[in-house]
Amino acid sequence: MNVLLTGANGFLGRVFFQYLACSCDVKTLSKTSGDYIINLVQSVPKFNEYYDVVIHSAGLAHATPRHLGEAELFRKVNVIGTENLVKGLENLGRIPKRFVFISSVAVYGRSEGDLINESSELKAIDACGNSKIQAEQFLMEWCRKHNVTATILRLPMVVGLNPPGNLGAMIKGIRKGYYFDISGGSAKKSMVLASDVAKFVLKASEIGGIYNLTDGYHPAFNELSNNISYQLGKSTPMNLPFWVAKLLAVGGDLMGHNAPLSSIKLKKITSNLTFDDSKAREAFGWDPSPVLKGLKVVL
Repeated sequence: MNVLLTGANGFLGRVFFQYLACSCDVKTLSKTSGDYIINLVQSVPKFNEYYDVVIHSAGLAHATPRHLGEAELFRKVNVIGTENLVKGLENLGRIPKRFVFISSVAVYGRSEGDLINESSELKAIDACGNSKIQAEQFLMEWCRKHNVTATILRLPMVVGLNPPGNLGAMIKGIRKGYYFDISGGSAKKSMVLASDVAKFVLKASEIGGIYNLTDGYHPAFNELSNNISYQLGKSTPMNLPFWVAKLLAVGGDLMGHNAPLSSIKLKKITSNLTFDDSKAREAFGWDPSPVLKGLKVVL
């Protein structure tokens, strides 16, 4: 099976390649290295062979735009980059049978909620979530038009070695001794192991559809921080009472975007946000491992 993997040098893309290369002929596309070195925002790729499956994991996430220019970058990478990718596939003259798009639970635009499922309204207005909605809608229509089996995987926090984003910041904070849980760290969040997504991506591509993927357990912040602390040989993180955090958040509101804590951030940290993955379990046998057992921290 010939597979085209975009974003191959990204956090998730590298894990995809490790698994896919064992059973498939994988060609990679990224901005820096691979079989196709190209910036999809700027150019339409010129492919030289047919692919049975395309896994589009190139995208922009793990950042909050500080100004309109950065917000526009999300649209360029996630929407225009996707449009240019499929133009390249069209120009090849032979369309792939399957297309997998790596999306995000950010499309729901929710900061709290329990077991949100795929039928929930897409309310995202932030740059990341909204751009993923646009890309999803474009791809679903393109795949329908070209009779391609479309699979959209909406991922929460992805866990693996040297993770980016909030998890990477947590590990760094615990390592250096300045991380603390807030209000007991009891808020539950959906997470998933990168290795599990990689194991099931081809099976999901056979079925098609839109799916949330989680580990099904949804660890609390304190479970995650305690696990990381244990692996690093550090003491259990200290706890910041809610009332203290609230005072700091009010001060952060006055400081603006760069404040380490604001009322909005505090609400996110102290609220449950979990997603239902039962649709994937029924459709293609999604059977993930618990994040707390699979998480490995580089010492």
